[in-house]
Amino acid sequence: MTALPFRIGFGYDVHQFGPKRPLILGGVHIPHDRGLQAHSDGDCLCHAIADAMLGACGLQDIGAFFPDDDPELKGINSLEILDNVLKECRSAGFSIGNLDTTIVAEMPKIGPHAQAMKAVLGETLGIAPSDIGIKATTNEGMGCIGRGEGIAAFAVCLLVRNA
Repeated sequence: MTALPFRIGFGYDVHQFGPKRPLILGGVHIPHDRGLQAHSDGDCLCHAIADAMLGACGLQDIGAFFPDDDPELKGINSLEILDNVLKECRSAGFSIGNLDTTIVAEMPKIGPHAQAMKAVLGETLGIAPSDIGIKATTNEGMGCIGRGEGIAAFAVCLLVRNA
């Protein structure tokens, strides 16, 4: 069987808000009164991207590489997670073609921070910011996200097989 020249992966992550934590999304500090609870820095956008990349490579999910019960990973910067996942993808023979993401949050507004996120993620992943889509929506007041209990993120990644 001939290997396809590309692979597609999908990722999802969600974290609830917690007190006394900075809000980090896409590697960018976003002014808000609460941050996201997690073993790491809580950057659910980076986590969704990491899972999309790992899935496109046919590898295990982010938890297999960065278990939430490992004390050495406590507070890890999610950009470091992405850097390590990128190395896994490159080792598997792939480069990133593009990313498309959606952040679901009632608050804060994401749009004013999207370009900064694209710049940081592009730098971390070695791709142009124009190869990254960052969109945002609300949950229209429905469910836990709609009640403002947390933030979710979805990501799709296209990996291209290296020649």
